[in-house]
Amino acid sequence: MKAAQLGSCFLAMLLCTACEQLPIARRAPPPSPPPQAAAPVAEAPRATPIAAHDISLAGTCRRTEDDGFREDAVMRVVSNDVKTLKWKLWVSKRGSCQFDLADFKQVQKTPHIVLQATDGTQCKLLIWQDPRRVTLAHANCQQRCTPGIYEQAWPVLFNPNNGNCAEIR
Repeated sequence: MKAAQLGSCFLAMLLCTACEQLPIARRAPPPSPPPQAAAPVAEAPRATPIAAHDISLAGTCRRTEDDGFREDAVMRVVSNDVKTLKWKLWVSKRGSCQFDLADFKQVQKTPHIVLQATDGTQCKLLIWQDPRRVTLAHANCQQRCTPGIYEQAWPVLFNPNNGNCAEIR
């Protein structure tokens, strides 16, 4: 290497070393844009409440589905007063749930009927009517079912015109 090249290399190394020693003036990041008011988020349309109906029904629904689910429900309601209720449902061959009016007390008549279990549990039976059916459903009633099937225990649906099982479709 020639002396001139050595000197240039040495000078370059010296400059690089000096650059590492010097504090680098850092540029401030560009300012963030001011927060904009969030555009209003369209809420999902809420389901409209089911209108209160004066429910009067003498219903019997006994049905077995192709998949083995079965129900046997008898219910008589006169002007929103539950007079008779006996309901058993089977979740295929895995187990069943059973409800009897003697184990419940009616605590509400409108806008839908509510029956509360008298054993101190939170088990409730709910009855309401829409134009196509009268629904008998349960809530928090796991203790009235065979363990492990409660999530598949569906409500029973009555046809309000004749009291038979309502069409599911």
